[in-house]
Amino acid sequence: MAIVANTFTSFDAKGIREELSNIIASISPEEVPFQSNVGSENVSNTFFEWQTDSLAATSTTAVIDGDDVASFDSTSATTRIGNYTHIRRRTLIVADNLGSQDLAGRNDELSYQLAKRGKELRRDVEAVLTDNNARVAGNSSTARETAGLGAWIATNTNKAGDGTDPTAADGSDARNDGTQRDLTEAMVKDVMQQAFVSGGNPSILMVGPHNKTVVSGFAGIAAQRYMAPSDSPTTIIGAADVYMSDFGTLQVVPNRFQRERDAFVLDPEYASVCYLRPIQAVDLAKTGDAEKKMMICEFGLKVSNEAAHGGVFDLNVS
Repeated sequence: MAIVANTFTSFDAKGIREELSNIIASISPEEVPFQSNVGSENVSNTFFEWQTDSLAATSTTAVIDGDDVASFDSTSATTRIGNYTHIRRRTLIVADNLGSQDLAGRNDELSYQLAKRGKELRRDVEAVLTDNNARVAGNSSTARETAGLGAWIATNTNKAGDGTDPTAADGSDARNDGTQRDLTEAMVKDVMQQAFVSGGNPSILMVGPHNKTVVSGFAGIAAQRYMAPSDSPTTIIGAADVYMSDFGTLQVVPNRFQRERDAFVLDPEYASVCYLRPIQAVDLAKTGDAEKKMMICEFGLKVSNEAAHGGVFDLNVS
């Protein structure tokens, strides 16, 4: 191959304008399944409290005709529990002259970076809420910390033989991790049965990416029938997005930001994110030719009654 001598080509030319797409591609995940599925509340203190209660055990003792009441059933008080708020922040500093330049893919660098920090902060919140972290009251030199899901679930659990549940179901004690093992369908059934006996009705099975694939391979999952009309062919659920147990249907939700070694069986009605300060942008003092900003929020996890939930713990991650 050859070209005619003295042909002026693009390799010789000067001043060719660059071709830069006006679209910025990002595949970083932004979904926060736990926050998206539970409720949210506003609180007015760094330590927020609520009460739990339960009914007495059933009895089958008969009463004779005309019997007088000689003794009364015992009356139990409600249980008062609480959690602390947790502060997370993301900061940025952007030179002022960027606001005067023509930028590809965004009109304003400061606004673009602020939006990124907000998404990053929301992911941080998800990781905190689903962590195995005991609550910390904090002081002038120690940050307050909210208790995550792992430190709350103590009643309906399936764990390794050397793992231990939190000693108190109030977020004050993190669970001790045990030897990791493969997630099995029997483990999920066990926790669902425990939750049913406790009075709970979980509807979500939240797992990490690896264990989502494990759930999809549960024996018999393809034979489950879900919402099949009587006059239509049976619908086969093959991807295990919906799992039908003897004690209720579970929506299987993968979560990139929770610990892979935990599988949470959740009733969204009995959990919420409490905000003392929602995610917000704060201007920081200007000390030079740049803008300083901070994205900050203060939040905590409220588990209305931990016995409504359950968990399979100490799982393999790959």
